[in-house]
Amino acid sequence: MHLILGVITVLAAWRYGDWRHWQKYHQTMMYFALGNLLYNFLTASHFLWKLKPDFFPNHSLTEMMYTFVVFPATALMFLSNYPEQKKKVIVHYLKWIGIYVGVEWVFMLTDRIVYQYEWNLYWSIFFDFTMFPLLRIFYKKPLLAYGITFILCLFYIWYFKIPVNVPVEER
Repeated sequence: MHLILGVITVLAAWRYGDWRHWQKYHQTMMYFALGNLLYNFLTASHFLWKLKPDFFPNHSLTEMMYTFVVFPATALMFLSNYPEQKKKVIVHYLKWIGIYVGVEWVFMLTDRIVYQYEWNLYWSIFFDFTMFPLLRIFYKKPLLAYGITFILCLFYIWYFKIPVNVPVEER
C-alpha cells in the first residue's frame, strides 16, 4: 500500500506539479524531508506513529520513500497550485489536510500505521493543520518557519515525553 501511494504521488506530482519551476520550491521540499528525518531521529525507538512496511522490508526503508519521494512531491504540488485569491486559500488547505487525513485513516483501517504513546488520528489531524501552513510560511519566510517548527518540536517532546535525553539504543 505504501509503494502504491508513492507511485500515485509521483504520477500526481508529474501531472499537477510545476516541474518547470521546481527550483522555486526546492528549499521547501527539503524542509519537508528534513522534518520527517528529524521526527525519525528524535523519536527513534520511541515512535509516536510508525508505518508498518508492506512492500519495503522494514520501517526505515518505508520512511525513506516518504521522506524523499512523497513529502517533497506533496510540497511541490501544494505550493505550485497555491491560489492567489484569499477565498480559495482555505479550500486549498482543507483539500490537502483532507487528503492526508484520508490516507492516514485508510492506513489505520488497513493496519498500515501504528499509534503509540497516546498519539492518535486526532493528533495527526492537529499536526496536519500546522504542517501545511508551515510549508507556506517556510516558502515565504523560512526563518519564521524554523522558529515555529522549533517551538512545536519542543511541545511534542514535552507533551509526549519523548526521551531525547536517553540514547536511542537504551530507549
